[in-house]
Amino acid sequence: MFDMFFPDEYVASTYIIPFEKLYMEGYRGVIFDIDNTLVPHGAPADERAKKLFGQLHAMGFSTCLISNNQEFRVKLFNAEIGTNYIYNAHKPSTKNYIRAMETMGTDRTNTIFVGDQLFTDVWGAKRAGIRNILVKPIYPKEEIQIVLKRYLERIVLYFYKRSSRR
Repeated sequence: MFDMFFPDEYVASTYIIPFEKLYMEGYRGVIFDIDNTLVPHGAPADERAKKLFGQLHAMGFSTCLISNNQEFRVKLFNAEIGTNYIYNAHKPSTKNYIRAMETMGTDRTNTIFVGDQLFTDVWGAKRAGIRNILVKPIYPKEEIQIVLKRYLERIVLYFYKRSSRR
């Protein structure tokens, strides 16, 4: 019933994803959400995020940020990262996931999406046919509309964890 929202993987943090292993498996593009995936909501890029993008690019990955935020927010974060980005993406619409892959020169078979929300990030990536990794939100303080979605996410994650044990 909820499996259309189930992530392909669920990990504690973006910063523990084994990107080297994913590169060896043939992945060449990574699309990221920003807020609560890479940094707390509204924060600029921190040293950890800068280091991650430096490592990804050195490995040979293409990267792209895709956010439902307005350009000012995305541009602020990207100022220290210097990657491709798409703002006002209307996730879970698939249009900008596809646009991100076109920008990176990748396709559904060699692209991964990393985000912290089931109903926008993961569902959009699944609908676009992209392997996805759900991460736990970095910081618990969020806007009210996201807080409400988190209650519903807990229900879906309960069933996800239950089905993963089988």
